Amino acid sequence: MTRSLLIKVTAGAEDAERCNQAFTVAAAAAASGVEVGLWLTGEASWFGLPGRAEGFSVPLATPLADLRDTILAAGRITVCTQCADRRGITAEQLLPGVRIAGAAVFVEEALGDGVQAIVY
Repeated sequence: MTRSLLIKVTAGAEDAERCNQAFTVAAAAAASGVEVGLWLTGEASWFGLPGRAEGFSVPLATPLADLRDTILAAGRITVCTQCADRRGITAEQLLPGVRIAGAAVFVEEALGDGVQAIVY
């Protein structure tokens, strides 16, 4: 059985280190060949839009845009439906490869065979 990793990040720029850590773990897993799904919720939802990750930085950390691109190349990024709606984010605004989906999809993915879910 192949294992996969599902990560939900609940913080954005307001808690930069926690946000960056979630992206770092997701990118490391993706680069290692692990199937990865990264869910952006709360203020992290903004990082599904073009240019947002490019304006974010944490000292001594890999740029968030690089981490995001690594994840997108090998995995999937999802923006929470309610979080997107609260921020006026539409599917048309998202980066290519980023989708919007709701809690039922997260639960289905989290309960899949061989899935390890982590929340930051």
